[in-house]
Amino acid sequence: MKEPPSPLLIKPQLDRLYAFYNARKWVHPDPLEYLYEYPRLQDREVVGLIASCLAYGRVTQILKSVSGILKEMGEAPCRFLETCSFPALEKRFGEFKHRFTTGREMVMMLEGIRYVIDRYGSLYECFLGALDHQDDTILPALSFFVSELKTPFDDSPSSLLPSPEKGSACKRLSLFMRWMVRKDEVDPGGWSEISPRSLIVPLDRHMYFISRALGITKRKQANMKAALEITEFFRKFAPDDPVRYD
Repeated sequence: MKEPPSPLLIKPQLDRLYAFYNARKWVHPDPLEYLYEYPRLQDREVVGLIASCLAYGRVTQILKSVSGILKEMGEAPCRFLETCSFPALEKRFGEFKHRFTTGREMVMMLEGIRYVIDRYGSLYECFLGALDHQDDTILPALSFFVSELKTPFDDSPSSLLPSPEKGSACKRLSLFMRWMVRKDEVDPGGWSEISPRSLIVPLDRHMYFISRALGITKRKQANMKAALEITEFFRKFAPDDPVRYD
């Protein structure tokens, strides 16, 4: 296994790529673009969680699935959930299907979001309440956040909300956190009291294979340990914003 590249050698190349691609004109087609349509933070975070959790499979199907959900929720998704009963959610989304995600799982997640909003006021306040600024990463707070979203269903297994403490890389949840915490030309941000330095790289297979080829990680699986290892490598030359190179 080759040794990881020197940060002094790789940083200029990554900075050039970041400078070039850090523009909204390159975002489409990506579910991130839906967040740009919601200036109100409480709506944007709901949209962000839905869009990121469905961000697997063919991009055309992802966009179709996300747009279908958002169309049903109207211009104010947060208000929609606050006023929509569980039976109404089942009626609207019970037949939903996105690859191996079922309508039941979508209803469970939406009900979980509704529960969190009712209890904490917003998804942000729920996450923020569990955050310890002394932690190196958001992982402990993320685990609590997921457990709260799954509370109405006694932590039932879900393809949309994997449990971080079980070792999954949780790529889609890390993607959601990137969208909500970072703020630049691409990521809209909004969760301003959470530092980008604590984010974890959203580890998909492409990032994993590239990192393995470069020697950034030697892990044999694209799991949370690999994601943390890759994130730590980026921290060597971008300590305040390691995920900017995702």
